Amino acid sequence: MLFLKAHDINEFLKNLKHGKGTFALNIVVIGAGYVGLVTSACFAEIGHLVVCIDINEKKINTLQQGKIPIYEPGLEVLITKNITNKRLHFLNSLSEIWIEPEVIFIAVGTPSNLTGSPNMQYVLQAAKNIGERIKKYCVIVDKSTVLVGVTEEVQHIIQAELAKRQQNIAFDVVSNPEFLREGAAIEDFMRPDRIIIGTTSAKAKTILLELYLPIMRNLKKIYFMNIKDAELTKYAANAMLATRISFMNEIALLCECMDVDVENVRIGIGSDDRIGSAFIYPGCGYGGSCFPKDVKALIKMAEDHQIDPFVLRSVEKRNFYQKQLLSKKITSIFGEDLTGIIIGVWGLSFKPETDDLREASSLVLLEQLILRNAQIQAYDPVAVSRARDYFPPNWFQSGQLRLAEKQYEAVENADALVLVTEWKSFCYPDLSAMKKIMRQHIIFDGRNQYDPKQIREAQFDYYGIGR
Repeated sequence: MLFLKAHDINEFLKNLKHGKGTFALNIVVIGAGYVGLVTSACFAEIGHLVVCIDINEKKINTLQQGKIPIYEPGLEVLITKNITNKRLHFLNSLSEIWIEPEVIFIAVGTPSNLTGSPNMQYVLQAAKNIGERIKKYCVIVDKSTVLVGVTEEVQHIIQAELAKRQQNIAFDVVSNPEFLREGAAIEDFMRPDRIIIGTTSAKAKTILLELYLPIMRNLKKIYFMNIKDAELTKYAANAMLATRISFMNEIALLCECMDVDVENVRIGIGSDDRIGSAFIYPGCGYGGSCFPKDVKALIKMAEDHQIDPFVLRSVEKRNFYQKQLLSKKITSIFGEDLTGIIIGVWGLSFKPETDDLREASSLVLLEQLILRNAQIQAYDPVAVSRARDYFPPNWFQSGQLRLAEKQYEAVENADALVLVTEWKSFCYPDLSAMKKIMRQHIIFDGRNQYDPKQIREAQFDYYGIGR
């Protein structure tokens, strides 16, 4: 790993203080998905000229009007503001850009293949397009989560395209993985706890230091390493967090069997400085676009190198089981045949402050309940508008699934409430009102958001995770 020496840091800051080398960069971001939009908006906000490219014309047309296709707190405001200030532009093709970029970010999707390995075709196509277009030196930055070795492959593709054009243009390709949390992405980008950059190029290092200095004044938290090291760091970080969640979920099951409150156990181990409290909250399984995909990818990488990834397989297996847990608790009370049973569901997104339903625990829960002929009344503050794209049309047509427009509408005449996503608006339910409108008074708390004692004192049956 390359650490900046104290002399280098002081000299760099000294030059900036005297105005040397401080300039706005021309930046191109390829991909207007979650990472691409956050990257584009935030760099535009700190003063750079940013052009974001995506081949989806409908998406680009929407963005050009200052509207965004995803829900992320604060993002639409940043995009609208910087479009107005002419620092942020959205186009369909690299051939349309009028600037000569100094930095190009690749931020396209890398969805899982059937084998569990992430699909790199969009990253490699972006590399080809870059090689066909660049006219002068620039730094190409892999923001997409890529397999180890793909950044080097990107470099080879660009070089091959330049050779076809008979152009001798210098460039650098670096790995700069993102560590953004959905629902807090703007904060994470603008105030990161660390920045990982995989490169050995002094020139690329200088440009990226200039780029990131406004959001990371502590240069000791910008870590330079080899490209492959940076690529694997992204996967390892997400797999570690997924492992912590799965470990705590397993402890929660043990707690249920031994009449132990997992919440006290969590507080007890979280107070140990060596462990800490982050990502040890038991629940009904993790989801989203990163953890499930990255754990699968690491498993596939290990298998490709003849390593048996039994820890990672266990993490994935535990999470699979955890997503079945709520339906098992429900059938243990109502029986396997749920005909005539109405279940109210609060929360559809995989976590609060996002409309993302990818790999969400709610998808598994609803499928299991509907297979048993239950009727579902579901509500989510944001994700309801996306839900129709995720669930089979016949669920709606048959009346087995209804999307409520208001929170308490979801529990009208319901036999039970299931909390799946811990949105803030669900923190303090009006139990008195619920008691009047629910048919039976049962709460299944998939995120341990409620105090079991208070719920039971209100004469509700309470079932949590490990309590």
